Amino acid sequence: MAANAHEHKSHTGLIWKVFGILSVITIVEVILGIVKPDFLYLTKIFGTSPLNIIFLVLTIVKAYYITWFFMHMNDETKSLRRSVVWTAVFLIIYLATLLLIEGSYINDVLAPLVKWNY
Repeated sequence: MAANAHEHKSHTGLIWKVFGILSVITIVEVILGIVKPDFLYLTKIFGTSPLNIIFLVLTIVKAYYITWFFMHMNDETKSLRRSVVWTAVFLIIYLATLLLIEGSYINDVLAPLVKWNY
């Protein structure tokens, strides 16, 4: 019989590495949310501010890391990983795009009628 055919491998180092990456991304998001630099907040690209785009990208990166490591997708077959991860990524991008387009439309239509408190 093979010695320790199912040998347990510790993932403590990997967990701390992913925790560090997720913490850095979260700290960057919080700092950007508090500081809100004018060049990122007041400029418009694709109907929204670059700050919103940065938040969306950082959120997608965090979702990817959480799915990949904490849901153990790195141990699954390549086809299952792709079907789960890429479907979620494209769905998030699609929904975010719809929200930005519709939010911009509602703002344009209601702006003459409502005083927005910024």
